Amino acid sequence: MVWQWDSPVAALSSAPVGGGVSQPAWLINIGVHKEYSRMDLAEHAAEIAAEHRLVGDGMALFTAANIESFQRGSCDGVVAHVTVGISKPTWAADPAGGYTLWSPGTINTVVQLPVGLEMSAAVNAVMTATEAKTQALLEASVPGTGTASDAVVIVWPVEAPTEPFGGPRSPWGARIAQAAHAAVQSGLPS
Repeated sequence: MVWQWDSPVAALSSAPVGGGVSQPAWLINIGVHKEYSRMDLAEHAAEIAAEHRLVGDGMALFTAANIESFQRGSCDGVVAHVTVGISKPTWAADPAGGYTLWSPGTINTVVQLPVGLEMSAAVNAVMTATEAKTQALLEASVPGTGTASDAVVIVWPVEAPTEPFGGPRSPWGARIAQAAHAAVQSGLPS
């Protein structure tokens, strides 16, 4: 899955390559096998970006979920694309305690907005998309809040007027929640 933008965009993300605050030219969601164990993620992403002739700075996500069967949710101009891999759900605060080894599965969420966000609103938008994902998982009785390798990307146009809030009771946060929830929900087994 590849995204490229004609106009400059800003992003806030937990992407393992290019994450944080950025102005990416592209974003790629890379499908990997369940035994994936490479630790040179930036190098792997550069190889895939070169294959797709992507230039400039970008972001890369990785998932063992089938990227061909991504899910889409939308709400009044907000669009969420999600790959839903729940082969190894985990609890954020594991009741059993301790550390468990990472295993690819991964719910990657990419949310695109038509409006700009102030930085505090962007942080809140990441939280809102994550909360909506978790709500969908709990409604489907998935035993966890996600997987250990989930990532979220929020993207907005640089030149658009900015919104001050991204929480679920703000106008744009509510749309983020609805779009992300719908996308995750549609990717879960019934």
